[in-house]
Amino acid sequence: MSNLLPPSFADLEAFVPFWARETVNARIDARCSSEMVETRAFYDAAIERAPAMLDYLEDMPLHSLAPDAANLMKLLLGLAQASIAIEIQGQPLPPKTEYPFRVELISGVAPFG
Repeated sequence: MSNLLPPSFADLEAFVPFWARETVNARIDARCSSEMVETRAFYDAAIERAPAMLDYLEDMPLHSLAPDAANLMKLLLGLAQASIAIEIQGQPLPPKTEYPFRVELISGVAPFG
């Protein structure tokens, strides 16, 4: 692999380009533009690892994460979006909703907003 994530999470690196996006709007776009098969594959690979991801990141300063740790954080935030599709909606978009939405978040919480 290419060291996109800390070594103990290297098995999740294939998901980084699509799911570890810079902003909340980009992560929403990932969820809304993905197929459920792709979302399920990511969710199934990452959900069991989420506690370990949180443990790894817990004591690190959020605003000065190393690039691999920042990617891990963004992947975890991407997992939150994937879980909406899998656990709540049963589909990428909210029911009876078209994409792109008419409402866009102007800013999320720094530094991953």
